[in-house]
Amino acid sequence: MKLRLRPSGWLLATGLLLALAHPAAALEYRSTGRAALLYDAPSTAAGKIAVAGSGLPLEVIVDTEAWAKVRDHSGRLGWIEKAALGGARTVMVKAESSIVRQQPRGDAEIVFRAARGVLLEATGEMDSYGWLPVKHADGLSGWLPVHEVWGR
Repeated sequence: MKLRLRPSGWLLATGLLLALAHPAAALEYRSTGRAALLYDAPSTAAGKIAVAGSGLPLEVIVDTEAWAKVRDHSGRLGWIEKAALGGARTVMVKAESSIVRQQPRGDAEIVFRAARGVLLEATGEMDSYGWLPVKHADGLSGWLPVHEVWGR
């Protein structure tokens, strides 16, 4: 038995292959503007899971009018009131230690080192070589490899 596709079948098959070849939609990260509770359901009457400190980057999984289902750096899922989101865009250092450099190059002068868990403000977008401009709370700024942070 020989399978023959009509032109419309070829078009559908090609579309499916292209859809599978493209990566998933870009992840959306938001940072908390203030400390807030994470709940196990989208309601203040739901069980409380954790406290998200101010400036914490969270990955948005589901976005509703008043609530967002989010994932934190440890992989924990929870719901947060959207009013608590919207602070400066931050990232968290996930490497044991990350070197922030004056320019987006591995041989550039070191500005400072940031330990795992340190929050940094992302001051711009990642460049085409994978460097992210960041700023420390004390005012120092520079560039670090984006693969060393979570929440971009």
